[in-house]
Amino acid sequence: MIEKKQFYIDGAWVDARQGTDHHVIDPSTEEPCAVISLGGAADTDAAVAAAKAALPGWMATPPEERIAALERIYAAYKTRAEDLAAAMSSEMGAPIDMAKSQQVGAGLGHLKNFIRAAKDFAWEAPLGEHAPNDRIIHEAVGVCALITPWNWPMNQITLKVGAALVAGNTMVLKPSEESPLDAMIFAEIVDAADIPKGVFNLVNGDGAGVGSQLSAHADVDMVSFTGSTRAGKLISKAAADTLKRVHLELGGKGANLIFADADEKAVKRGVLHMMNNTGQSCNAPSRMMVEASRYDAAVEEAQAVAEKVTVGPASEEGRHIGPVVNATQWGKIQDLIQKGIDEGARLVAGGPGRPEGFNKGFYVRPTVFADVTNDMTIAREEIFGPVLSILKFETEEEAVAVANDTAYGLTNYVQSQDGARRARLARQLRSGMVEMNGESRGAGAPFGGMKASGNGREGGSWGIHDFVEVKSVSGWAAE
Repeated sequence: MIEKKQFYIDGAWVDARQGTDHHVIDPSTEEPCAVISLGGAADTDAAVAAAKAALPGWMATPPEERIAALERIYAAYKTRAEDLAAAMSSEMGAPIDMAKSQQVGAGLGHLKNFIRAAKDFAWEAPLGEHAPNDRIIHEAVGVCALITPWNWPMNQITLKVGAALVAGNTMVLKPSEESPLDAMIFAEIVDAADIPKGVFNLVNGDGAGVGSQLSAHADVDMVSFTGSTRAGKLISKAAADTLKRVHLELGGKGANLIFADADEKAVKRGVLHMMNNTGQSCNAPSRMMVEASRYDAAVEEAQAVAEKVTVGPASEEGRHIGPVVNATQWGKIQDLIQKGIDEGARLVAGGPGRPEGFNKGFYVRPTVFADVTNDMTIAREEIFGPVLSILKFETEEEAVAVANDTAYGLTNYVQSQDGARRARLARQLRSGMVEMNGESRGAGAPFGGMKASGNGREGGSWGIHDFVEVKSVSGWAAE
């Protein structure tokens, strides 16, 4: 079993000051795969102090040097791809092939996009021709607490660290205690990239401990958090007394609007997108809304596609889905599947319990409900598992009303060959992102939501903007 109990503080691996042992559980086997330390207040204070001490020097570093530092991290990241994939596969259950391609690949892509965006970023620029002696300066927010989740670990770590670092901030990363191993490899990557000490620090801990300490810390200027809406509210309250900036990327309940004229692969695409990463994605299209004339055929097709989705251990190669992350998640998903049955939804694939052949591991049957109505629990709560709800609509107006009738507003999806309709819906759907006809958003596109899905944007130039202050200066003299 792996033992990694140290934290990365002020450019060195150090023993915990107030550490308590924590076993990392492999969700495929339910057995411990590693033991780490969960830090205490003394560890949090040490990491914040290191970041605070490093801030003046790193803020003053020219953008070109910060970009060069990020390029070194990018290069070092590529050399550790296999290690990162193995860690994520064992700690949070991503099948190894998916971990290598999607989980590791997401981090690589974000780092590349930040390098490109930073080279074109207007760090200092004139206000406009009408005010030739005014300058707008973008400078670091300060010491940033970066609190990341377990479901897409490298995706979220690189989105935060890449933007914070290139913008001139110093930081303390607290990864999820469910998936700390990949984060510690990332700290080794930063160390190998020769980043000045104190710029990047890592302390493991849980939300109630290190997470809360960082959120309320007087010397932390910004918290960037990805996770549940419930935790996002707690972080906002903890941060309020110190008036720090808070960036939140929270839950979702995405609607996938499939019109009668949608292409023939729309339903299959929607089911497979929902099942990807075992349904553990905040932007998952978990509500498939189908126009009435196509509804019955769509339900049959969704059933057939879901029944072909296989489940297996994360360590095995292949295109199967793995387990969900832990016993708590498994239990929550089982409860919601049962609630769907109890409230009258029609179960057409999957259902409660483990898939056939599994008596251990946090495996969930790929599940599809039809005849779901918008008042049902499974249509309103984020399930965060491989569970799809199918609803019927009669008109475009009804589809928009139901899609928007949710506390969340992260990603919605539209499937239609009518360009005018797609444009209308893109404007009317209340979400930070809208993806249409299976076309992914471009590299560096902003990621984030509205309403209970959070605030702020991550990725590309928008991600950098979230980690800078805007300073307005008059009487500028040419240097």
